Amino acid sequence: MERTRRPVVHGWFTEVSGSAEEGFRLLGTRCGGCGAVFFPREDAFCRNPGCAGGELAEVPLSPRGRVWSYTDGRYRPPAPYVSDPDTPWEPYTLVAVELEAERMVVLGQAAPGVGVADLAVGMEVEVVPGVLDEDAGTTWTTWHFRPVEGDA
Repeated sequence: MERTRRPVVHGWFTEVSGSAEEGFRLLGTRCGGCGAVFFPREDAFCRNPGCAGGELAEVPLSPRGRVWSYTDGRYRPPAPYVSDPDTPWEPYTLVAVELEAERMVVLGQAAPGVGVADLAVGMEVEVVPGVLDEDAGTTWTTWHFRPVEGDA
């Protein structure tokens, strides 16, 4: 049986032109009044306190950025995080990335196989598709960050 691919959070990312990595982008919102960009997206009002408001438009965010900070997660998160207590815990790496054009920091997990020893502040990374979990009928998709080749 083939699994249905579903985003963990609808509207936060898209796979442009199928599932090719070069088409994978985080989605934000740009205010038509002041030009501020938001992630996660904002659909109700401009979050900029100095803006009288404007039309909000969905925009794809930069596919690359630079590591701003990073850390490793060596504990099983508490509820409501879902994890099987009978499955050994696998540490993961969290990355704060300053997106290239927007100059804002976005958090995400590092791609599988990328640990804290593989990262450095200022290193260029790119957003790539990821899998958070799978069950009998669904692959729950998300985003990851991985170093750009040649930027070690």
